[in-house]
Amino acid sequence: MNLAHLLQRQARMDPMRPAIFEGPELRATYGQWAERCAHLATQFQAAGLQPGDRVALFMRNHVRYLEVMLAAWWAGLAVVPINAKLHVREAQWIIDNAQARWAFVTADITHDTGEKLSGLERVIDVDSAEADALWQGPESPVKTPIVERAADDLAWLFYTSGTTGRPKGVMITHRNLMTMGLGYFCDVDAIAAHDTIAYAAPMSHGAGIYAIPHLMAGARHMVPPSGGFDPAELFTLGQQVGPLSMFAAPTIVKRLVDHAEVAGLSAQACGQSFKTVVYGGAPMYAADIQRALRIMGPRFVQIYGQGESPMVGTALSRHHLQDTQHPRHLERLASIGVAQTPVSIRVTDAQGRDLPLGEIGEVLIQGDSVMAGYWRNPEATAQALQNGWLFTGDMGCLDADGFLTLKDRSKDMIISGGSNIYPREIEEVLLHAPGVAEVAVVGAPDAEWGEVVVAFVVPQAGHILDTAALDALCLQEIARFKRPKRYEVVDSLPKNNYGKVLKTALRQRLA
Repeated sequence: MNLAHLLQRQARMDPMRPAIFEGPELRATYGQWAERCAHLATQFQAAGLQPGDRVALFMRNHVRYLEVMLAAWWAGLAVVPINAKLHVREAQWIIDNAQARWAFVTADITHDTGEKLSGLERVIDVDSAEADALWQGPESPVKTPIVERAADDLAWLFYTSGTTGRPKGVMITHRNLMTMGLGYFCDVDAIAAHDTIAYAAPMSHGAGIYAIPHLMAGARHMVPPSGGFDPAELFTLGQQVGPLSMFAAPTIVKRLVDHAEVAGLSAQACGQSFKTVVYGGAPMYAADIQRALRIMGPRFVQIYGQGESPMVGTALSRHHLQDTQHPRHLERLASIGVAQTPVSIRVTDAQGRDLPLGEIGEVLIQGDSVMAGYWRNPEATAQALQNGWLFTGDMGCLDADGFLTLKDRSKDMIISGGSNIYPREIEEVLLHAPGVAEVAVVGAPDAEWGEVVVAFVVPQAGHILDTAALDALCLQEIARFKRPKRYEVVDSLPKNNYGKVLKTALRQRLA
């Protein structure tokens, strides 16, 4: 099994089909994409790279990202994606840990520090003449065969964001990614050959591997000229090349919705720019998704997965989000959906025993999307994978219909006076308060109670928050012992490179 066969299959069926775009400009047909990958694979082999060797991609979103990724697989190599927002020293640690031999980079990501990567046989700037020479194929098409790999061979060595220490290398196999790709059609969205996926979120994360189901369908792949997320640019590109599909963190969804609202766009007009927005990485608050549906219409699907089971866990479908007549519609909006087709989901106690419906415990995932383990870290692997089940560290509960509702990460749960308090419940309430833009709730050490609840609140532009009013709202909606003992009004919340709030950093402020 080799994921590169997906590209070869499309190139053989329809070599002239448009494949890779930079904005509205075509950069490669499927035939050209396959030829370039075969040629680059030949270059890897000529340089002595062997099947299983690692090639790092420390790049902003770029039209050559997909070509390098598929070429590496074509040669039997494994890809190490590194978020371009990381510091060079952080990237260097990943490269050293992964024992990568080559790296492909975009020079702009090292511009600020002037530091360069070391310990590699070759570092190639994908915008350089050196890269152009690598990409320049012979006059006759290259016949380099795809290197066959076992289904459980390493394909994607993804490093966790490392919010609580050094990141861990998650070993994702060809089987894992093939499962994810096929599951997309079952649980997320149908894809046609004329559809376009836009890479606005980092291609080093979920956005990049969502290339796989779109490759399966022979769809179009588009990198915005900005190389990142710009709401106005994406709305315009959607009108130019057809409605876009994309993966986005909840923070990106919120900015899309803000733009549509300010621009006075109707839901119908939004549909001319966007077909499907898949959101994940963190749960979206019920109030935010209701607003998104109201302004942009039924364009959203929520997925839950971890780097350890990439993009595969649960899904809250377009239908579930729209089904306002269901008696538990609001409860479902607050959930993260039902188990995706390739996996099973359980909720257990600390001993791994199944809990009754409605009780909160740790979420476990089992299926062919679950990682092979952590790279060079058997201790962490043994802790995370037990009897074929992935212990996610997320706390949640299942209902009778199979919908999973996340409460929080296990490490984020607050224990105050012996009672368990889940910050997300409080955050949901505070987000309904007028003038509140963002909220993060954490526990602060307390000599009497063990921990007390503290809410960090970001006001909307031009609003002055009344913390007494926030407190009154909490007393109205949740039990008294859960309400924050303190409110910290801040300009912004600290976030990692994928947009997740760094609660560890907030707790450090209170230590």
